[in-house]
Amino acid sequence: MLVEQYLPIAIMVALATVLALIVVNISRIFGPHRPTAKKLAPYESGMTPIGPAVRRLPVKFYLVAVLFILFDVEIIFLLPYAVIMRKLGVYGLFIIGEFVFLLAVGLIYAWKKGALEWE
Repeated sequence: MLVEQYLPIAIMVALATVLALIVVNISRIFGPHRPTAKKLAPYESGMTPIGPAVRRLPVKFYLVAVLFILFDVEIIFLLPYAVIMRKLGVYGLFIIGEFVFLLAVGLIYAWKKGALEWE
């Protein structure tokens, strides 16, 4: 029974994958492909590139990105609560209060550690 429910989705994913592979291969076969050193160089706004194209970024960038994703995903968890808020009553209010409190503690911790400072 479970297979019958997911079979149309599996067929659609397989069809989309096959179609994407066909389109990519057709463009590779029939499209112009004349690589030169200038075409393969990284684009730097029309300027001659200085140094390697891949540079190490400071950890701050990764830390801010991870914090953004973490808090963004956590906030998404509030949506189901907002939908059934009245059905849960006081118990639901207590649980969501605890959730928001833990989010606030995490934000305060990141703030105190200097993760939100941009230099």
